[in-house]
Amino acid sequence: MEREGPPLEALTRRLAECPADFLAEPRIGPAGTVHCAAVVSDLLADLGGAPLRTPETAAFQGSRRREDRNRLRVVLVAAWLLHDDWFRARAGFAAPARKFLEEGVAELAALVPADQLVADPDRREELARTCLRALGLRPARETVAQAQDRLTTLNSAERQRVIREARAAEERARQVREAMARQAAEEAAARYMRE
Repeated sequence: MEREGPPLEALTRRLAECPADFLAEPRIGPAGTVHCAAVVSDLLADLGGAPLRTPETAAFQGSRRREDRNRLRVVLVAAWLLHDDWFRARAGFAAPARKFLEEGVAELAALVPADQLVADPDRREELARTCLRALGLRPARETVAQAQDRLTTLNSAERQRVIREARAAEERARQVREAMARQAAEEAAARYMRE
């Protein structure tokens, strides 16, 4: 995040204008229309890298509709974002973009439907910031600390972790209250029996 990237507003606007083709059904087996591997391969070539070779396309082809559908749709939306002129005009983004599309989108895709990454302003910002971080960039006119703080605030995985921890703490507190109530009832019963 040391290097300054494009303005965040430009990236979120680009996401808001994402064409419906990028939200169409990804090709999984015989079903779907969009060949995700072809889109990624074209993107990598446009970013100055080598297109995907046949064995490398496996990461962008699904075999399990339920598990792979949203991940591949998020890959397509992220590919649309990375095809921005700002990234294509500079060298060196093909390798980190490929790694992000192969691995980095999985956690986000497990929590957020691809449609929300286009329709919801906070999710657009989260995807844009996550993408920038994966490329070693921060939004223009932001410090490293500001960029990290805002990404942490928007991070869906972090929010889910906090919710899980809050629920666990609430459950522990409930168990303690119940134990204290049982103990008080036992003490009251013991006093009653002595009298």
